[in-house]
Order: sequence, then structure tokens, then C-alpha cells
Amino acid sequence: MHTHLSNHQALQRWTLAMQQSCGRFETALAASPALFIGEVSAGSRAGLPLANLRTNAGRICRLGQNPALDDDQHCFLVSQRAGHSTVMQGGEHVTLAPGDLLLMDSVGECEITPKGLIEHVSLALPREQVRSQVQGHGPLFGKISASNACGRMLHVLMDQLCREAQDPQDDAQGEALRSAFIALLDPGLERSSAGGCNASVLSGTQLRGYVQQVIDESLPQPGLTPANLASRLKISVRHLYRLFEEEGDSVCRYIQRARLTRSAEDLANPFHRSESITSIAYKWGFTDSAHFSRSFKKQFERSPKDYRAQALG
Repeated sequence: MHTHLSNHQALQRWTLAMQQSCGRFETALAASPALFIGEVSAGSRAGLPLANLRTNAGRICRLGQNPALDDDQHCFLVSQRAGHSTVMQGGEHVTLAPGDLLLMDSVGECEITPKGLIEHVSLALPREQVRSQVQGHGPLFGKISASNACGRMLHVLMDQLCREAQDPQDDAQGEALRSAFIALLDPGLERSSAGGCNASVLSGTQLRGYVQQVIDESLPQPGLTPANLASRLKISVRHLYRLFEEEGDSVCRYIQRARLTRSAEDLANPFHRSESITSIAYKWGFTDSAHFSRSFKKQFERSPKDYRAQALG
């Protein structure tokens, strides 16, 4: 099924296509109907069902006030392929940039707010199987880490799946891939380390190691500053600076070095070949492409473009 919408009847037809592919969602426009862009397609990739949506809607929401009307058989692994958006579910907000992955529940209220034109690809997974694997009893909702091994493996699997050609249903292959996705979800979810440990009881190398772990898990956040980090850890900014100064380093240099390293890894990864250099920079927390290019060249003695070209042969 494929629907391309660009006229004044777009909203009604888009809503119908969305509900058939993704569930009981309603849409509010960001501009006049004549400017609305909405495309929905569904198909099979490597034996798994994928839905693709592309839109510049103002807001897409599911009220979730009547569970009997909601499809509670699936949850969705959502890949942000292009653009930026904010997703809310269960009182939590997640900001998505190109390359980000998000687990969404099919039950309860949720809201997607695009920041201009976006493209999402969503993989439907059996909800009960996911629930049996993911710890906790709240909504099946959360961003997939781009820093731990399982999270990065999920990114690679999803990216490769999105690039596969549409194919007939292959039950054996699809079941194997489905099991792999589900097994990686719980260890791959991004969880707040700052909320799971009391930094005030740590000292010396233990505290510095813990701070580095929190930084590594927070690199995609543009607002990751020493003041923000110290507030989350409940330590003073001066104490935070001193932890790194004792090793001849600085917290700002560590953050930038880690972001540059992650960016270099993505530039050298053939699975990210179609992702622009700017998108990769933004994904890892840079907000100025010129600053990113200067910093990257200083770190690796090559421009991001030359680094990618050499790495990909």
C-alpha cells in the first residue's frame, strides 16, 4: 500500500492510511492543507513488517483513552530517517534526530511533534514478547542507546533492514530477525545512569569513571554542558572540573573528543553511507557544522569528507 497526499483532501486520506498502518492516530496540520505532505507505505523487508511515513504535519497523536479500541498486539521500534521530532508517551519526552531509534508502546496516549518534514520507519514487534524481555512495568517506551554494544547493534540491524528491498514473506528469516531485535531491546535501551547511582558516595577514579559513563550515554544531547552534568550528578561544577584536571584533561575536551570519536565511527561505517555528514554531526550533539568540521580536522588531521572517503575505500 502506498499513499501520496498533496491536495486539500490530504488530511482525511492520510489519517485513514495512518490508522491502517500504524494504529488509531489523529493528525493536526502545521500549515494550510495545500502545503501538507503526507506519505504512508507498508511492506515486508527480510520477512518483517515495516511501515514508512513521511510528513510535515504539526502534530500526530493517539489519545489512548479507550484501550479496547487500541491495537495492543504490537509495539514499535521507530527509526528517525530524516528530520527532527519530539515524541511523548507516559509523561516522558524524547527528542529524535536522524539515525535515532525509539521503542514505542501501542497502548496509551502518545504524541509525535515533527519539526518540519520528517521520515520515520517503524518495525512492529509482538508486544507480549517484548514485555517479557524488557524490565519494568511501565510503558514500553524509550530511546535506544547509541553508545552501548547492544544499542549500537540494534541501530545496525534496523539500518540494514530499512535498506533491504521489499520481498515476499519469509517466516524463517523473519522469526530469526524478530528474536534478535527483541533480545537486544532491554540491554539496548538508554537509561539514566545519573538516576541509578548516588555520585556523592563515590570518589577519585570511581567517580571519574562514573561521570565518563554518564557523558558517554548523553553525547547526543546538545545541552550536555558541565553545569548541566554537575546538576544531574548533584556535585559542584568545580568538583566536576577538578576530576578531569587531576588527569591533565578537562570535561569539555572529554565531551568533544567522545563526540568526535562517535562521529568518526559513523563516517567509517558503510551502513551510514547515505547519511549526510551534517546529520551525523547533529546526531552526536554538535549544533554547528562549521565548528564540527574544524574540530574534526584538528582531531583526525583530515576533513570529515576525506576521512569518510578513505575509510570507505
